[in-house]
Amino acid sequence: MRPLVECVPNFSEGRDKSKVDAIIAAMHVDGAYLLAHEMDADHNRCVVTLAGEREAIQEAAIRGVGKAAELIDLNSHRGVHPRLGAADVVPFTPLQGATLDDCVAIARHVGVEIWKRYAVPVYLYEAAATSAERRNLEDVRRGGFETIREEIASVASRKPDFGDLRLHPTAGAAIVGARKFLIAYNIFLNTPDVEVARKVARAVRTSSGGLPCVKASGFLVRGQAQVSMNLTDFEQTSMGQVFAAVQSEAAKHGAEIVSSELIGLVPKKALGGVTPDALRIENFEPSRILENRLAAVMSLQQK
Repeated sequence: MRPLVECVPNFSEGRDKSKVDAIIAAMHVDGAYLLAHEMDADHNRCVVTLAGEREAIQEAAIRGVGKAAELIDLNSHRGVHPRLGAADVVPFTPLQGATLDDCVAIARHVGVEIWKRYAVPVYLYEAAATSAERRNLEDVRRGGFETIREEIASVASRKPDFGDLRLHPTAGAAIVGARKFLIAYNIFLNTPDVEVARKVARAVRTSSGGLPCVKASGFLVRGQAQVSMNLTDFEQTSMGQVFAAVQSEAAKHGAEIVSSELIGLVPKKALGGVTPDALRIENFEPSRILENRLAAVMSLQQK
């Protein structure tokens, strides 16, 4: 069995398809397989899902960061999602035959190369972090591009792991890490009142005393209040538990769930016996299940 690693880079461009296409094309490396990509105009962000062997996935990620740095200018970027870099977050996750330690080594190699090739400073996070204060993505990115640009040279906690004490003038910095499988899961409510989404998010997220392994924020997306979540360990808190908690909290504010959406792919086990229909997942197809998509792509490569 060849060890496989997943990489899910998040780029700060969700409106210009030609730029996203160029970034994806730059990541075409033999041995790295494109599984999915999605754009969101309100967040102004795209999420790309790749899988591959170590050397290939490293190189694909590095090239993607380089192309994003060439095409995206954060000085004119606007969107509801927080961001620090043109290539904002580049996480590596073990799949078959790989370990989290393997992904830590990959993340650190990629971080060094991003700085050497493109002069984009790099912060390491999650399992690849060099200190406890760097494990949490929100702590690394707090304040975003504009704030860290002013603090990087004067605040010790803002010093990058790789690079000089200045952000790239247009591409900012990249946050590179290793982590367990993360599910990006958003729920839409039947109200345009974003404060309702923020109150629900506050109630369900771990940092406010809510569910374990849930990060949540409230945004206005497509004219609807959206509870935007990352489930960092679906074995501790399932999608079904999150759906039920959001439904309960929304009802307290006179709101109901309209639909939900997955960003990227989901492991079969993560559904935990709950059907996509029960979770009201928009446009769900069997190809959204990681194992199905990976098998299909690998089968095509063998022909």
